[in-house]
Amino acid sequence: MAFYEENPGGITKADMVLAIPTFDEVETIDFTTVQAATGLAEYFGGIESVIVNCDNHSTDGTKEGFFATPTEMPKIYISTGPEQRGKGNNLRNLFEKVRELEAGIVVVLEADIRNVAPHWIRNLGEPIRKGSGYVCPLYVRHKYEATLTSSLVYPLMRCLYGRRVRQPNVGDFGFRGDLVDVFLKSPVWTDSVQHFGVDIWMTTIALNARLPICQSLIGSPKIHRKKDPYAHLPVLFPQVISTIFDMMTVYADFWHRVKWSKPTLLFGTDSHEAETPVPAEVNVGRLHERFLEGFDKYNGMWQNVYDQTVCPKLQEIRGLDLQHFSFPTQTWAKILFDMAKAYSRAGESQRAVLLDSLLPLYLGKVLSFVKKTERMSIQQAEDYVENECTTFEETKPYLLKVWE
Repeated sequence: MAFYEENPGGITKADMVLAIPTFDEVETIDFTTVQAATGLAEYFGGIESVIVNCDNHSTDGTKEGFFATPTEMPKIYISTGPEQRGKGNNLRNLFEKVRELEAGIVVVLEADIRNVAPHWIRNLGEPIRKGSGYVCPLYVRHKYEATLTSSLVYPLMRCLYGRRVRQPNVGDFGFRGDLVDVFLKSPVWTDSVQHFGVDIWMTTIALNARLPICQSLIGSPKIHRKKDPYAHLPVLFPQVISTIFDMMTVYADFWHRVKWSKPTLLFGTDSHEAETPVPAEVNVGRLHERFLEGFDKYNGMWQNVYDQTVCPKLQEIRGLDLQHFSFPTQTWAKILFDMAKAYSRAGESQRAVLLDSLLPLYLGKVLSFVKKTERMSIQQAEDYVENECTTFEETKPYLLKVWE
């Protein structure tokens, strides 16, 4: 699939690959590459390693910056075609390269992390060397950071597949090299997976591959370049959710048999004290407005999609003022279960409208989470999320009923 490759060292085999997916990341590629090389040398010095920049045909000098960064580790650059965008396409190139190199350990690091450190490479790669098949990092987060994961992705994935993987779609991973064959054979390769959906796609496949899964405590917040967390939501939200729903159809036989969740092994608890995350600001007034606007646009559709007990409850929530706003978790779980089934039956054009109609309800759920936890510590808010996940698991028989 790769459109272009540069392999100055002529590397044909490697024990470990550290991959950095990029698109116009010239400002940070040197720092990330140095940290990657340092981590490989410090913690994996006894094995043959290579750093692979899997790029989206950047035009800002990313490739040149990557090769200009001095490292003892050999480097390979691969790129998609000029018109082929999306992190998923970068990673598909990577999977093929890993298979070609016959690498046993793979670590993926996003290029724009401003505080990545060498021990991150250890924490993502060492569990694979010790027998894990797939590693998700566990970053320190503020309670209002990554609310899509807290309010939707984590509860739904845990309910479906029975594993407590707290941050299944953060963008950085470690995995066993032979898992690339499973990735490349997946029947789901949609436009969403080629872009924002690829992270949750990978984790879903790993959860269903019967491999040992591990979470690795990084101990730090993950600091990207400063950006509005809601700016990309209209694009990110449908891509992530459609990927989850598409994979539900593929793995329906498996998740039908899952009744409750179990904990996931945690690695890295003995290294580096946890840092305090930067507070995340939330505009509760705007969340409330977006929730109410959804009724004007989608109420008719909701009447056709959701259970007869859900719509009256939504009308009750609509009538609450901002001070007393609350969105019951059981109602939210039923909404997602009903939407998953409606999505599975809908045509392609109708699916896009269904996902758009879910967004204001998600924003309402985020608002409720903020109202419930505004006086809680980060740990108390985390306990609240865990309780919400239990409610999802208790409500799962409803999903089994509507799916049939």
